[in-house]
Amino acid sequence: MTARQIGTARLEVIVTDITTLRVDAIVNAANSSLLGGGGVDGAIHEAAGPELLAECRTLNGCETGNAKITRGYLLPAKHVIHAVGPIWYGGNRGEDAQLASCYRRSIELCRANNLISIAFPAISTGAFRFPADRAAKIAVKTVVEALTQAPDVTRVTYCCFSMPSGELHQEALDAFGSPCA
Repeated sequence: MTARQIGTARLEVIVTDITTLRVDAIVNAANSSLLGGGGVDGAIHEAAGPELLAECRTLNGCETGNAKITRGYLLPAKHVIHAVGPIWYGGNRGEDAQLASCYRRSIELCRANNLISIAFPAISTGAFRFPADRAAKIAVKTVVEALTQAPDVTRVTYCCFSMPSGELHQEALDAFGSPCA
């Protein structure tokens, strides 16, 4: 996959296990309880250890479209940003705006916590059934726009679980910026 330079940030798409990445923050595709679940949420909680769940219990959940930050504990990532994406109901209940808000809030939390590198999963595309192609376009467009307000964020990784998801994110990313060497 080809990385893109957009402003001061390098954006890339990879297909791997997000729990293995050594970045300032990985984003958890969380549910509103923030107490773990299936998919990437369960994998992150398992890899981080029980301290992550203990800290999440103190956060009193999170609304759809918002995000909260915790420490990374046993993960190589220093922090976990828990973003609650929307459940797909056909696109007429504000799902696009809620998904965009997850990505925007995650970049805002990076800025507020002086973090320079972040890795996103394909939020809401698993159990929440958000159409993967639509989600990839929203993910890339929103992050590119949000980076204008967060110039210190210099590395963004879209960490996809499958090659088809990676290809959709790469297509969306190819519409922006110039390739990196």
